[in-house]
Amino acid sequence: MPLTNASVVPAVIQQVPLQYYIFFATALFCIGVTGVLVRRNAIIIFMCIELMLNAVNILLTAFAAYRADPNGQIFVFFIMAVAAAEVSVGLGIIVMIYRNFQNTDVQLLSRLKW
Repeated sequence: MPLTNASVVPAVIQQVPLQYYIFFATALFCIGVTGVLVRRNAIIIFMCIELMLNAVNILLTAFAAYRADPNGQIFVFFIMAVAAAEVSVGLGIIVMIYRNFQNTDVQLLSRLKW
């Protein structure tokens, strides 16, 4: 008996259509892009970038689950590892900016130019 996609995908995943995951991830990504473009606080911009990364992770996980292919989940693991490194470096930079300027407004960062 050949394995079909429906026989490999777990029943819990089959209950929610793939389009719902796509719409949800698209909404999260659009909220993140809007936050990056509109907000001026460095911490809020940083959180919006993380929101965009999580939207991509949701899509990769959903596609991997629907295709019964673990490659998407492996990519998610590496994206999360890179995001953790980004968080540690980014928050360190934001803390140093706050110590120097007593503000996290990104418009003040133009002072850092030569």
